[in-house]
Amino acid sequence: MPIDIDVAALSFTSRGIRLGDIQPLIDGEVATRAPPEIGGKAVRWQLEQGVAILEIERGQIVRLRFRVEGLPTDRAIDSLGLRFGRVDELRSYLRNGYQSWDGSFFVEPGTSPGDGPLAKAPTLGFALTALLPRAGDGAVVLGFSRHDRFQSRLRFGGTASAPTMDVETLWDRVPHAATVEAEPLVIFDDDEIEKALRLWSRITAEESPLPPRVPERRITGWCSWYNLYAAIDERLILEHLGAASKFRDQRNVPLDVFQIDDGFTPEMGDWLDVKPQFPRGMKPLIADIATAGFTPGLWIAPFLVGNRSRLFTEHPDWVVQSTSSGPLIHMKFYSEFRWHKRSEEYYVLDVTHPDAAAYIRQVFRTWRHDWGARYFKTDFMNAGMEYGPKEARWHQAGLSRVAIWRRMAAIIRDEIGGALWLGCGCPLWASVGLIDAARIGRDIGVSWRGDYSAESLLRDQLTRNHASGILWQADPDCVLLRGRFHEMSDDEVRSLLLFAGLSGGVLMTSDKLDEIPKERGNLFAQLLSLQGSRCDFPDFGNVSDGLIVQRVTRPDRTVLLNLFNPTDAPIEWDNEDGTIEIAPHASRLIGSL
Repeated sequence: MPIDIDVAALSFTSRGIRLGDIQPLIDGEVATRAPPEIGGKAVRWQLEQGVAILEIERGQIVRLRFRVEGLPTDRAIDSLGLRFGRVDELRSYLRNGYQSWDGSFFVEPGTSPGDGPLAKAPTLGFALTALLPRAGDGAVVLGFSRHDRFQSRLRFGGTASAPTMDVETLWDRVPHAATVEAEPLVIFDDDEIEKALRLWSRITAEESPLPPRVPERRITGWCSWYNLYAAIDERLILEHLGAASKFRDQRNVPLDVFQIDDGFTPEMGDWLDVKPQFPRGMKPLIADIATAGFTPGLWIAPFLVGNRSRLFTEHPDWVVQSTSSGPLIHMKFYSEFRWHKRSEEYYVLDVTHPDAAAYIRQVFRTWRHDWGARYFKTDFMNAGMEYGPKEARWHQAGLSRVAIWRRMAAIIRDEIGGALWLGCGCPLWASVGLIDAARIGRDIGVSWRGDYSAESLLRDQLTRNHASGILWQADPDCVLLRGRFHEMSDDEVRSLLLFAGLSGGVLMTSDKLDEIPKERGNLFAQLLSLQGSRCDFPDFGNVSDGLIVQRVTRPDRTVLLNLFNPTDAPIEWDNEDGTIEIAPHASRLIGSL
């Protein structure tokens, strides 16, 4: 249904949800202003400095453009946007994280921000939200359509009975010529929540200056991390290579990538150095992988520089500085756990420094063209986009955090050419057109609950599925196949394997493929062969009993249904053929793989 627009009342209404009491925001605060002047398709507020203008374009998709004109050119702007002082009849909103690990989930209005990290607060979102009405189905989507210039955020406030919502573009004090403009907004609705979110993904794809890179073939393969972690050496890698080759050839399945994860370099930042556990270096080992018929892959965290690295010792000016004092510390490990490395602190490579940029360019050029890597997993990509001018001092001032991040991303893509690129810990929306695949959740773990567990997969696969196949290929992370050294039941392992494998995105494992139980190997092989399918969640956002219904449409239009019960109690599912009971943490597959 079309959005009802009352310009005189400054409100938008759909599905009973009313967004009203619109006010201009500058630097996070409502600007001091005169009463609005309303004429035609625009609303104008006279400010103490300049004038704020909101332009409204009607249609099935309502488009909003907000800018401030007539500012003194020396006035630095951190952010600008709009406050919706009234959000009526709201049941819940989608809090959408900006990178792989910070999560997307539905939140009831009035929820406290909590005392956890701000980036994960339920009251802070990025890029878009889906608003669910108090009565009825469907959703109203409000989101930004451009993500290649500035980061855009949504702040949810007020109370349960009187929620508010701020939508802002982070201008990051970029110099301006008297006018600053927020990124464009779209508002629309649909009867189906996931369908509405898919439309937002398509709008984002259409307005991206670079067309999305979505591999036609799903990315499949093996990764060293979730079985071997950092305790790797050449002998172990070759053993797993042999097992992967045998599994692929005997079952005739598309197992394409063989990727060596963290553990082969001595310190983050020293990317051209190799540990003695790899006596031949990486080039001959990558050649062995290619000879075995795999796409060779390597792991790197291009923004991170350890304080014990040779790079930092020789070039301390190549890292981002804190606005208070010294290098900006992105992560610190002062106690026992240090990833088998010596660094206590990790800094951010300053890609705006020409020598630092030339160095990281040389790294990717060497890895791609000399060593022979053709798959790149770049990790901790959030480090290059978490800090604005209040926290960070870059070599080149006056750039937005997105412009800085995309400078690194452009270097990577320039040097790796058409090679596959998976972004992990990665900004999900600023990366469109640059990466081929995106991690959509936290690292997997070995338990059903906890910080590193199934919980992130169950949450983030649902809420980010709408972008897969439109903006990039979604990576739910490696699937667990091994029979030992984890804390999950057979039902839990099978359910997570089905859930991730049926999603249609990246499908990889870390387990030694000649040691896994036969039944799990058979199911993994069947899922690897499921190419070109589309996954959707028809009850997404409106599930009351907790059952996840996963619908998979194959290229021949046949449909599979996966009934997944992630709850701790049995669930009954009724259809025309009768009642099906699904045990806790178990799945029932309707249809044949």
